[in-house]
Amino acid sequence: MPREAPYLTAAEALRARLAAGEWRLGERLPSRARLAEEYGVGRNVVQRAVDLLIAEGFLEGRAGSGTYVRPPHERLRMVRSRRRERSLAARTERGRAGAWDAHSEARVPAPGHIAERLAVTPGDPCVRTHYEFLADGRPVQLSESWEPLALTGGTPVVLPERGPLAGQGVVARMRSIGVEVATVVEVPRPARATRAQANLLGIGAGDLVLRIERTIYDTGGRPVETADLIIPDARREVVYEFEADR
Repeated sequence: MPREAPYLTAAEALRARLAAGEWRLGERLPSRARLAEEYGVGRNVVQRAVDLLIAEGFLEGRAGSGTYVRPPHERLRMVRSRRRERSLAARTERGRAGAWDAHSEARVPAPGHIAERLAVTPGDPCVRTHYEFLADGRPVQLSESWEPLALTGGTPVVLPERGPLAGQGVVARMRSIGVEVATVVEVPRPARATRAQANLLGIGAGDLVLRIERTIYDTGGRPVETADLIIPDARREVVYEFEADR
């Protein structure tokens, strides 16, 4: 039988000590060097074990301070469903994101990866909008949206959160300028929170997040909007819901 990886053995030992209450909620754990000495392994093994427990939500790392026992958070379900999302914004069954702050910038040059997703030339002007979604007054999700300025420039809906259709969502805004949305493609990817994202979401830098790369296409297959949605894993469980074929 294959031998279990050393970091998994160390993680299991730490998990058992946490379950036994050896360290209180909010208490700092011993240093990596001390834990490595206790378990007779290298610091890199302890680091991987601690990273695993951080991803599982047992611990949290604080830059320049150490690793602490994380208080438990209720993990709410977030359903991704075309049927439930009239504006294609993320919603939750409980703790629903019912308000948001947004800031748009026009004529922002498209970086390479965004240009590829929008099928435009790198550097082409776009409208970039930053969103911070709130539930019960707390930030629960971030989003950065990009739209080609060539598509909406000179129209009343050039800024998503201003004008006659402010806050109505991509489908309604595009329809108002004669563009029919047909398809939404989402690619979920695990990621770690940057310091800026962590500050906005009230989580630790490096905490596990789900980054959903969403691109919206019109009936001709042209991308009309692409966005990166950032959802903290410790607080939200993302579920995709589909209608069954009949």
